[in-house]
Amino acid sequence: MGQQAIDRFRSCIPLFTTLSDPARQDIILLLAEHERLSVNEIADRSNLSRPAISHHLKILRDNQLVTIEQKGTQRYYSLSLDKSVILLKELIDMVEKECID
Repeated sequence: MGQQAIDRFRSCIPLFTTLSDPARQDIILLLAEHERLSVNEIADRSNLSRPAISHHLKILRDNQLVTIEQKGTQRYYSLSLDKSVILLKELIDMVEKECID
């Protein structure tokens, strides 16, 4: 595997780590079903506490998987997968070119 493919793989590790957590997977699936949700709305549909949901949303936001829209005192979260999908497609392309005959 070439250095460029190794670098691309390593750049995906934070995304893989973020996506590996079942609680974050559940939040992503909830947001996929709804255009946007507040922390309270996510908490109503989850068995996690509100602070736990806020923690996971911060990790998802830090890894650019969700965006926030402020409306008054409420913050609404939406999926934002474009950058992650592009990164993963680039990784797949590199692996196909360099690792598969």
